Amino acid sequence: MSGGLVAVDVSRASKAEPNAAQAGGLVPGDRASAAGSTATASIAPAVASAPVVAQSGPGSFAFAPGQRPVVGRSGGVQRYRVAVENGVGVAPETFAAAVDAILADPRGWTAGGDLRLQRVSGGTAAAFTIYLATPETSEEMCRDEFMETAQYTNCRLSDGRVVINLARWLTAIPGYGAPLEVYQAYVINHEVGHQLRQWHELCPGPGRPAPVMQQQTLGLQGCVANGWPYLDGVRYRGPAASQ
Repeated sequence: MSGGLVAVDVSRASKAEPNAAQAGGLVPGDRASAAGSTATASIAPAVASAPVVAQSGPGSFAFAPGQRPVVGRSGGVQRYRVAVENGVGVAPETFAAAVDAILADPRGWTAGGDLRLQRVSGGTAAAFTIYLATPETSEEMCRDEFMETAQYTNCRLSDGRVVINLARWLTAIPGYGAPLEVYQAYVINHEVGHQLRQWHELCPGPGRPAPVMQQQTLGLQGCVANGWPYLDGVRYRGPAASQ
């Protein structure tokens, strides 16, 4: 692939929909009386506005530029690229910085000592590419291998495309019970885990951390949110799923 845009045009108009109403603003104080009292206004407590998620995009991508140092202490090096669909409001460099931090974390896939990772530019050969794509585009990409995402879930394809749904990246899932950063770590580690030939696992018991290879996007099944494959330096697993 080139270091510029990937020709994956879908030929549809881009649209954006807020996933929650925005709130906040000024609350009027008592109006001035006829005798000439000064009117006052109080400011309501700030309420964080929900992110606006583009539901569709052009189907073309911009790659994060540059090359990062190799992370991990030993093992073979797998190189990866990062790309973001054009016009979705997330800069490729911003998404790449988050991905790099997750994959370099000591709780991540390099903790086992048998793997090293390095991000490279779009024009450089790589084992896999992590795409941030709108719900509609991600669905179309995943359908290349007959995976149905309902414009909700994420996927990894056998040609090395790791597809992250923009809505999940920006909003996680309802009732996840952890900060957004935990879900973001989970979704990157889960889909990259498939690239590393890891398969689905199940919740090992109520109240225990969810394995990173559990399908947490579909629910925690009594487990507690967890974004990392290694806990306390040990590979954390659950029972193997049937699929």
